[in-house]
Amino acid sequence: MKDKLVIVTGANSGMGLATTVALASAGAHVIMACRSKERGEQALEQAIQRSGTNNIELMQCDLASFASIRSFAEQFRQRYDRLDVLINNAGVISLKRQVTTDGYEVGIGVNHLGHFLLTELLLESLQQAPQGRIINVSSGAHKAGTIHFDNLNLEKGYNVWKSYSQSKLANILYTKELAKRLAHTNVTVNCLHPGAVGTNFGVDRDTGFGKRVMALVKPFFLTPEQGADTAIYLATEEEGGRVSGEYFVKRRIANVSTKAKDEASATRFWEWSERQVASGN
Repeated sequence: MKDKLVIVTGANSGMGLATTVALASAGAHVIMACRSKERGEQALEQAIQRSGTNNIELMQCDLASFASIRSFAEQFRQRYDRLDVLINNAGVISLKRQVTTDGYEVGIGVNHLGHFLLTELLLESLQQAPQGRIINVSSGAHKAGTIHFDNLNLEKGYNVWKSYSQSKLANILYTKELAKRLAHTNVTVNCLHPGAVGTNFGVDRDTGFGKRVMALVKPFFLTPEQGADTAIYLATEEEGGRVSGEYFVKRRIANVSTKAKDEASATRFWEWSERQVASGN
């Protein structure tokens, strides 16, 4: 990974921070893409201390705002002529229905559309690398998911599980469709299930009750370092540059749900996604 250029979204805590530390320790130059400047600066200090290198920087990027994503991508392109690895790690989960700056339910808006737009804006930079890699953090929760084409923003019948599982299914459909579109390029795209990880993922935006529940169950979960392992593997090892469009669990290609294999749904969902980010111009 020496001198490789990597972007990690949601790098201020949990798996994103663990991924940053590991890749910087391996010699990469890591850009931490974080929503909060204050929390990002605190995480940057931690990452530098834990990795023993200053080869890490912070750039603000709020995946709930198309304008923020466009600003981030523009700043990146002005400073760098290539991107070796993009790790779309950031994610939210909300007990109550919330919307992004652009009016999308946060699950589909942040976990999918934010990364969809960011990746689209960085594709040219990825193609300038000797071998670009896109890594999308999905979840085994996709198996319970459905893409509610008539209710994608879950304005009717919202619940936290419906939101999260839809967004994680979206990650896989997106990965598979993007792999087809990049088949004749030097860029690969894969996704993964990190396992059940004991982080503050999605909790700090919710209630004190949610935090207390997390504290009780956390001992039964993987550490952020364990959860980050497959993303790090795909970023650093040969297989991550050899295969594309796959779903990994514990460093191995794994099966996905029947819905995640539906090519017609993947194409339809891609076309919907394109229309949404285009409308944000």
